[in-house]
Formats: sequence, C-alpha cells, structure tokens
Amino acid sequence: MTPMKANEIRDLNEAEIRQRIAEEERDITDLRFRRSVTGLENPIVLRQKRREIARLKTVLNEKRSSEEAGA
Repeated sequence: MTPMKANEIRDLNEAEIRQRIAEEERDITDLRFRRSVTGLENPIVLRQKRREIARLKTVLNEKRSSEEAGA
C-alpha cells in the first residue's frame, strides 16, 4: 500500500484521520511482533508506517491549529 500524500490526508476529516492513526499503530504493533518471532520480509515497512503516522498527526495538528485560530 502506498502512503497517502499530505494533500490526500487534508481531505479527510479529523475522525477519519484519528481512525487511520489507530489502524497504522495496530499495524506497527503487529509488524513488530512478527519481526521478533519470524522476521520480516521487508523491514522498511516499519519505517514507512512510522512516517505515515507522523504525516497523519502533522495534518491533524494543522487542522486543530486552524480551528483554534478561527475560533
């Protein structure tokens, strides 16, 4: 799965972004477990997941900041 671009993330609402963050964090937990048990075929996936979460959190913070500035 290719990571979402920041512009694509900005099109989501806050609830959808939070849901995606939760999904990605569950995926990371699963990947870490699998890595410790059997090893991963592509360990770069962990890095991609972490970066995806960072992108999601950044856009979420941008949305919160813009709402606070507008209020």
